[in-house]
Amino acid sequence: MAIRVVVCVKQVPDPDTPASAFSVDEAAKVVVTPPGTPPVVNGFDLHATEAALRVKDAGGDVEITVLAVGSDFVMDVVKRPLSMGADELVLVDDPSLAGLDASGTARVLAAAIEKQGPFDLILCGRQASDWDNAHVPLGLAEILNLPCITFARKIDMSDGSVRVERALTDGYQVVEAPTPCVITVTNELGEARYPTLRGIMAATRKAPTNLTPSELGLNSDDLAPALDLERLFVPESDRNVEVIEGDDEEDAGRRLALRLREENLI
Repeated sequence: MAIRVVVCVKQVPDPDTPASAFSVDEAAKVVVTPPGTPPVVNGFDLHATEAALRVKDAGGDVEITVLAVGSDFVMDVVKRPLSMGADELVLVDDPSLAGLDASGTARVLAAAIEKQGPFDLILCGRQASDWDNAHVPLGLAEILNLPCITFARKIDMSDGSVRVERALTDGYQVVEAPTPCVITVTNELGEARYPTLRGIMAATRKAPTNLTPSELGLNSDDLAPALDLERLFVPESDRNVEVIEGDDEEDAGRRLALRLREENLI
């Protein structure tokens, strides 16, 4: 029987776009993306795709399904995991999904996984580059009642279990869990492979499976935000800078120490 792996991906604005190009509509509480900013697949999600492909490269019959939730998908963008070597693309695409918070996203992903499953492994990027919340994989594991392993830098599967190396600030930790389970993948895994020309051509011929919230049995209450966003704004900085000068470096240092003492900083 084939090992079934699902990789959850997100279409996001290009994170290389300068932050100054974005603006905030405080009345609507939304970030306004500058016109012409191209979307991309979230970088950490590409690492999750790479992790799935490495499981497949290790041998055995492995099927990789890529799952995305949102609206206004750009096919050339969202098909990148297919061009890397994934087998199937499933899109839950509806205008009502444009403003989902992490809770709603996790509920939609869980419903789609239950409909398309069962899966042996659910892989997610460690976080998304637009909001950097890292909430969705944890919520997904909670809804599906599955174990969750975070910050994976290496994944090995065998006989109904998974062995994961977790990246830590001062090394790594090895953990094991039964499958199915949810794993978040970090960039310590290594660079995601580039699509080949053959892979790109194959991806263009694959049509995604499109689903809607109603087909997943979800209603407006299921998509209602759990997060109460009070205010969204660009913080203002009014720091004052005082330059301490002296006759030489030693004098400047002495004057600086005296000034810091006056402010009770030392």
